[in-house]
Amino acid sequence: MMDYSQYQHLLFTRHDHGILLITINRPEVYNATNARLHWELSHVWLDIAEDTATRVVVITGAGPAFSAGGDLDTIAAFQGNIQGIAGTMKEAADLVYNIANLAKPVISAINGVAVGAGLAVALMADISIMSASARITDGHVRLGVGAGDHAAILWPLLCGMAKAKYYLLTADFLDGTEAERIGLVSLCVPQEQVMPKAMEVATKLATGPQLAIRWTKRALNHWLRQAGPIFEHSLALEMLGFFTDDVTEGLQALQEKRPPVFPSAHEPTP
Repeated sequence: MMDYSQYQHLLFTRHDHGILLITINRPEVYNATNARLHWELSHVWLDIAEDTATRVVVITGAGPAFSAGGDLDTIAAFQGNIQGIAGTMKEAADLVYNIANLAKPVISAINGVAVGAGLAVALMADISIMSASARITDGHVRLGVGAGDHAAILWPLLCGMAKAKYYLLTADFLDGTEAERIGLVSLCVPQEQVMPKAMEVATKLATGPQLAIRWTKRALNHWLRQAGPIFEHSLALEMLGFFTDDVTEGLQALQEKRPPVFPSAHEPTP
């Protein structure tokens, strides 16, 4: 049986039928992703691939949040730092590709706010079950960088280009009802039903024809693989943004809980 003891911010609970429940566990900061958790969320899928005791994964967040985006101190630490940015870029790509390439189905139980890398995990899951009261946003432009991570590879496929452009360019929040309406998540249910529904679906998959389910996931995910060059480009442009003055202002505004005043909005832009 796979040993997951190296993981510091992910909890692992085994359930019947080979269901593995993963809980993102930094509830004191609403499960925000620091450097260690970002690595764990990118790497854990490789271990799950080798875990013969696991058929289906359910992932959720501890406490009231799924994951409230990147830890601001972590973001500040690698601003303008090419080595840190390059490492983050690799992990962001690994997170998307490792979930997509994992043969076993992944279900996200989106119990609360999901932003940043947490949102990437939530939406890259093969089936996403979201609380009606939960709120999600791809907040990259609010920080002052392009929408990298998972957005360019996934949102147009899920909800169409018009909605993808609207929400990625504005960084507006969506609740579960709206996310389901536009096709961004699989199901929206009341808060108290998120985990029961996720486990119900997980049981259905775990007791179903394993090869047929895995092969279906593999075939469908070629839609994502076709968009690989788009994804790689979006990641590079996102990381380029960390060398701009807009990020300095965006980060400070988030820390001070105020609207940003981006320098590029007040000067000529090429």
